[in-house]
Amino acid sequence: MKKLIQTLKNIWGIEELKSKILVTLLLVFVYRLGTHIVLPGIDPNKLAGLAGAKSGALGLIDAFSGGAFSTASILGLGIMPYISASIFMQLMTILVPQMQKVQKEGESGRKKINQWTRYLTVVVTFVQAYAYVTYLKTMAKDAMIDSYAPYFWISTPIILTAGTLFVMWLGEKITDKGLGNGTSLIIMIGILARLPLAFKNELSAKLVRGTGGLLIFIIEIVVLIAIILGLILLIQGVRKVPVNYAKQIVGNRQFGGARQFLSLKVNSAGVMPIIFAQAIMFLPTLISYTSFESKEGISRIFSDPKDFLHMLIYAVIVIAFTFLYTALIFNPKQIADDLKRNNGFIPGVKPGQPTVDYIGAVMDKITLPGAVLLAVVGILPGFAQRLDITQGFAGFFGGTSLLIMVGVILDTLQQIETQLLMRQYDGLMKSGRIQGRQSSVSNAVI
Repeated sequence: MKKLIQTLKNIWGIEELKSKILVTLLLVFVYRLGTHIVLPGIDPNKLAGLAGAKSGALGLIDAFSGGAFSTASILGLGIMPYISASIFMQLMTILVPQMQKVQKEGESGRKKINQWTRYLTVVVTFVQAYAYVTYLKTMAKDAMIDSYAPYFWISTPIILTAGTLFVMWLGEKITDKGLGNGTSLIIMIGILARLPLAFKNELSAKLVRGTGGLLIFIIEIVVLIAIILGLILLIQGVRKVPVNYAKQIVGNRQFGGARQFLSLKVNSAGVMPIIFAQAIMFLPTLISYTSFESKEGISRIFSDPKDFLHMLIYAVIVIAFTFLYTALIFNPKQIADDLKRNNGFIPGVKPGQPTVDYIGAVMDKITLPGAVLLAVVGILPGFAQRLDITQGFAGFFGGTSLLIMVGVILDTLQQIETQLLMRQYDGLMKSGRIQGRQSSVSNAVI
């Protein structure tokens, strides 16, 4: 406890770090305040019809927006359009050679891509906003104010687009003047906003059982902590490949000759495979009011996370996308070329194509267990619901929400620890430094 108090004093004693924390808290407060402002033309007291926005892809949007989607807030679309645009632009920079050239232009290239991402965000937001208007017209007819109905189609897309751009601006300001990645923090805050209510509902459901209910709830908390610890290992897990650098003697000075390590992440794809898998699993549920739609139909299987067939298909998609996305973002030839250019080599492996093959083989070997573990994380909420855990609380036992939450917290703590170590203070942990995700890919997406 004394160590913790001293660490908190050290953090608060660093003026720059204190300023970053205060700015971050202020901007997060502004964001959370905006999520409680309802769209014009909607009666907030009659929004019970939006309870259906708690599962499937709509549930993911609602989670990322901190519940603003299901409450018809002016920030109802949250940061999701920007995430969609960022994912698209990121894939384009990998697949399109012209985009790769722009990205390699350095700072000017990154500014161009960021600007194109913003323009694309506006387009995506307008499309999603009109879809959201149609959704509100269908699911919240009783909450619509009749006198405002003629203007609803026009004002709502404009307000929702402005709201998404405002959230994007808040995220950029947090990144520039606050602590951590602003977009990631906004998503994490939205996810954490649901935790108190989910915690309360789960505790109430267990206490209703009477004897033994509280003990079961404590066991659930212990299991949740164990899952979080395992997820931290998955996020931070790396395979270190030894690399030697040739010695160079210039005059009386020696350069190189040091032995370093090439860190290959077990989970290089981050949260992307789970996001892609959720999007694909949601597509069959769009087949509504057709011959496929029945109690035992395709839609039920793909929309019910508790169904064993759903879990199997979901796990296979996650594993497949993990290999696909890792192949897209990981380039062993570029790594081998960089090593050769810097007079580095892997002991026992010849430079050139043998190094490319060796790095690729190592990456394939560690990607398989990483993909399987990621698939397990993705289907854990379904198992939690099968064990009679409420749907809201089960969502924190795995899936996108937990993966993003743990990753963002690790990144934020890593930045705090860096600030402490720069000023000769002790780090946050005695056993070693917090590593975070150390992945530009996951940071770019979330």
